[in-house]
Order: sequence, then structure tokens, then C-alpha cells
Amino acid sequence: MSAREPDRCSAQYRVRFDEAGPDGLLRTSVLLRYAQDLAWYHSALRGFDRAWYTERRLTWLVRAAEVGVVAPMRVGDELVGTTMVVGWRRVWARRRTDVRDAAGEPVAWVHIDWVLLDARGTPTRIPAEFEPVFGTSPMRLELGRVDLGAAPPDAMRATLTVRPHELDPMDHVNNAVYADWLEEGIIAAGGVADVRSMPRVARLDYARAAESGATVEATAWREAEGSWSCRMADAGGTDLLRARLEAGPD
Repeated sequence: MSAREPDRCSAQYRVRFDEAGPDGLLRTSVLLRYAQDLAWYHSALRGFDRAWYTERRLTWLVRAAEVGVVAPMRVGDELVGTTMVVGWRRVWARRRTDVRDAAGEPVAWVHIDWVLLDARGTPTRIPAEFEPVFGTSPMRLELGRVDLGAAPPDAMRATLTVRPHELDPMDHVNNAVYADWLEEGIIAAGGVADVRSMPRVARLDYARAAESGATVEATAWREAEGSWSCRMADAGGTDLLRARLEAGPD
């Protein structure tokens, strides 16, 4: 089956003061928040709002994400995000969100792999009515993954505790928070310049959800010039997140 032209949806965003760091630039995690918000906005406009999902006891869970930052976004900048479903397989779909500035120039992009869950929290087949609405046919895609080797002895190690404001309505740490944790770990390991470099790409592979009050063990280390790896695990050593930051061409 050949893919059709995806249905697109756009919305405007203004970079708020609290969304930027000390350098006045938009945090990477905010792009994930924009992309998540725009995905739900798109879905609701096409008739699949939160009430629709609640009635069917379905929900989407972020399984993997990639965030590419190609130009600076500063406090007060007016941005336009455009989202579309670029492909899907039986139980998951990939969205791409492109972000442009007021002049129409690209400043960032986001890929998110969403898995559809039923009331038991088990992956379930995507409803047939989605295809004619979102305009994308099934494609051969692989879920985004980040493969990490063992951390070196001199890796940065830190312990975090999940705080109430990091939880979302599903009562676990929101996917965007992990991007903040990733950058915090890299900064602590001496990679502050790479965290703010452009272009850069953050790749996040969500293995398990961190719950309220959980203890999280963070490990970060430099792989090569401009390339960092990071692992987040629970107190028992089970991976929660495997991630990589790559500074350079996207």
C-alpha cells in the first residue's frame, strides 16, 4: 500500500520567559512540550479529542523521540509548529513536527513515536478510521532506539528524586522532563557547550516510566567530541531512559 500525503496542522507559539534558560534560549524540553501539545490539538480538530479516547479507554504513550535544534529561539520569539503523522505500524505511529520562526525559516524539528495503549496498558491496534483522516498509510518503520554500551568508570553519576511538578496527568514523569534530566547530566559532566550548541540532536529512548517519588540514578559520559550518552535507571538498576546528544549536522 502506498503512502498518501499526510494531513497537516499548525499552531503558533510564543517563547515565554520561563521556557528559556539563563542564556535566553528556548530549552530543548520545551520543543517536546510544543510537539505533544500540537499532536493533541491536531487530533482534537479532526474529531479525536480526549473524550473520544476516554470513551474507548485508549491513550497514547511516548516511546521514543528525537529533537533537532538548528537555530536559536529566544524569549519573545514567535514560532509556528506544523505537525503530521508521517507513518505508522500496527500499534504505534510517528509524528513529525517542524518549527519555523516568524520569517518562515526552520529552527527545529521533532520526531515522536507514540504507542497506543488499551485500558490494561497493553499496546493495541490503531483504529482503522485514523488512516483516511490523517492521510498516512502503514509504512515500514522501526521504533526509535538508542543503544548504549557500558558507562566508563569516570562517567558522571547522580541521584534524582521525582518531584510532584514533573508528573503529568498519567501520574508519571512527562517525556519532556527526561530531556531536562539529560541536559542536566551532560552539564554536570562538563558538556555545557554541547548542550547549547547548534545544530544539535537529542535522541531519547523511553524504556519505562518513572513514578511519583521514585529514585532515579543518572549516568552521563562523553562518547566523542560533541557526542554524549546518558542512562537513567531506577533504584533497582532497570533502565528508564537511554539517550544521546549529538552536536553537529542533523
